Amino acid sequence: MPGGSHSRREVVEHHGAAGIVAVDEDDGVVLIHQYRYPLGRRLWELPAGLLDIAGEDALDTARRELVEEAGITAEHWSVLVDVASSPGFTDECVRVFLATGLTEVARPDAAGDEEADLVIDRFPLSEAVQMALRGEIVNGPAVAGLLAAKQVRDHRQTPRPADSPWRDRPTRFGRRVSGTGNAD
Repeated sequence: MPGGSHSRREVVEHHGAAGIVAVDEDDGVVLIHQYRYPLGRRLWELPAGLLDIAGEDALDTARRELVEEAGITAEHWSVLVDVASSPGFTDECVRVFLATGLTEVARPDAAGDEEADLVIDRFPLSEAVQMALRGEIVNGPAVAGLLAAKQVRDHRQTPRPADSPWRDRPTRFGRRVSGTGNAD
C-alpha cells in the first residue's frame, strides 16, 4: 500500500475485454440487447468480447466480436476510452474502440449461449447518449464509449490510434491460467 503499510484484498482477476462503438455514415450506432444474469434482465450494450484468446491483440478481438455479435466489419478503427470497470475489487479493464466505414456481413452460425438470442439494433448516436443519461443504458463501457463517441463525432475530441499503448490491460489471470508466466 502507499506509505509502506500492508492490507489484505480479494481481487477478481479478469481477461479484460474489447468493446466497439460502431457508427455508420448516418451516425447510427449498433447496440446489442442481451440478457445479463447478475442484473436479472436484458441490457443495451455495445458489441464486446473477452480478451481470452492467448496472444490476440485487443483490436483483433474487437474486429472478431463485431462480426460475431453484429455481423459487421469496419474499415476505420481508433481508441475512444479505456474503462477500469470497478478497480476496488477487479482488474477488469475494457478498451472501447470507435469503428467506422461499416459493412454488413454474415454472422457465424456457431453463436454461443449468450449470443444465440441477441437483439441487434441501431439507434441515432444522440439518442443512445440520451438513453445512457436516462439510465436506460447502464453498462459502464457502453456509457463511457457512447459519451466519448459523441465528443469525437461532434469534433470536440480526437480519438487515439487503434494501436495506442494500453497500460491497464489485465494480464494476471491469463498468465495464471496458461501457466506460462507470460501475458496473454
